[in-house]
Amino acid sequence: MKAQYVMTLLAGVAIGAIGLQGLHAQGAKQKAYTISEIEVLDPSAQAAYLPAARKAIETAHGRTFRTVGGRIVQIEGAPAPKNVGVIEWDSLDDAVAFYKSKAWADLAPQREKATKVIRRYVVEAEK
Repeated sequence: MKAQYVMTLLAGVAIGAIGLQGLHAQGAKQKAYTISEIEVLDPSAQAAYLPAARKAIETAHGRTFRTVGGRIVQIEGAPAPKNVGVIEWDSLDDAVAFYKSKAWADLAPQREKATKVIRRYVVEAEK
């Protein structure tokens, strides 16, 4: 009889641990990635702009993958863009907040001299 109580207790602890882990996972934010397809208008203006942009992104807790200028290989669909920037964020909300921030708006004059944005979007990643 005592063994049955111990087994019931252990089963309850296991079920509780699994439930707690599930609740914790529900509250966890999913990472998000900004994808920017850009055309470089002025390489020297871009060289001046990138350090300031990267600093603003890092201050907002974004992590740049430094893909601008990297090779792009088209696999399917429409032609690949000339340059792609990828930034990792802790959440989609963090990414959107950054792109609506004063820090990003203040960089607009430099950015507009350096690059033309073809398309920019944020993708939330599932765990």
